[in-house]
Amino acid sequence: MSGDERTVVHLLRHGEVYNPEGVLYGRLPGYFLSDLGQEMAIRAAAALADNDVAAVISSPMERAQQTAQPIAEGHGLTIQTDPLLIEADNIFEGQRVSVGDGVLKQPKTWRHLWNPFLPSWGEPYHEVATRMTTAVHAARDLVRGHEVVLVSHQLPIWVARLSVEGQRLWHDPRSRQCSLASLTSLTYDADNLVAITYTEPSRDLLAKASKIAGA
Repeated sequence: MSGDERTVVHLLRHGEVYNPEGVLYGRLPGYFLSDLGQEMAIRAAAALADNDVAAVISSPMERAQQTAQPIAEGHGLTIQTDPLLIEADNIFEGQRVSVGDGVLKQPKTWRHLWNPFLPSWGEPYHEVATRMTTAVHAARDLVRGHEVVLVSHQLPIWVARLSVEGQRLWHDPRSRQCSLASLTSLTYDADNLVAITYTEPSRDLLAKASKIAGA
């Protein structure tokens, strides 16, 4: 594979969010990185400091924009925003969904849980996959022969990975390989995906992070 043909699209999950209420924040505005999350963003930037990053593109959510900032600054770039990278819609956003004390113990919410394969409580997986792969391909075409960082959220990144790997999209959320501030890197030879690598620049910080379901 020649250098001119090699393009890498890095899918970066945002860092930890300050969320003292322990809610599923989803697409709600006003949720920013915690101090630990800001440290994670710096770690991600350090991991990519010597890479040939030609563009940084972020979800419109504040936490993603904050995570993108150190990378953009390190490469002398301006953050671009792509709404296709936004978190998946979820009917339970703004509510606690933890086991034992969350909204899922209320019978009135069970009508939203009838189809986990869709899923029935939020944006269908196939729609997430379509918009995320569209964003990935557009970013790849934008920086041909270089690298690009797309800052997004756990579920969209994981579904994008399942999609490009040709796997089924429905899954157990506990099986996602997409920790806070992790990098899922897609390497292309022209338009052909030739490798997927996964790294965790903040692995040693994860034990300090909140266990609340992230986004």
